[in-house]
Amino acid sequence: MSYAVAAALQEAVFQRLSQDAGLAALVGNAIFDALPSGIVPPTYVTLGPEDVRDRSDVTAGGAWHRFTVSVVTANAGFVTAKEVAGAVSDALVRADLTLARGRLITLDFLRARARRETGGQLRRIDMTFRARVDDTQ
Repeated sequence: MSYAVAAALQEAVFQRLSQDAGLAALVGNAIFDALPSGIVPPTYVTLGPEDVRDRSDVTAGGAWHRFTVSVVTANAGFVTAKEVAGAVSDALVRADLTLARGRLITLDFLRARARRETGGQLRRIDMTFRARVDDTQ
């Protein structure tokens, strides 16, 4: 197994989301790898947990990365959250990301979960994506 590509994948996903015009139109620069201290914007996107499984073969070390991208909003209803989640999905699914190490084979959407949080004050959608990477170093 190779976990060596994990940082490069996370950086490429973050860059893709940060540079996507459709997503920026909805959340501006409120895309975070880690939430900032203090007050957060009313709607934001954050990278979340990751689960990795070995997918090495005779040609390279590789892995399946399942990672979460979350959309959180204080706006009433789920419409805003779903619009932002759709833009995240559009930016990532089948994206041709260039990694600082290794290479991305595929990036797909797996599932999403929408729910209310903080006593119904926030709406949250956690989207799980799956990326197959090879460590070609």
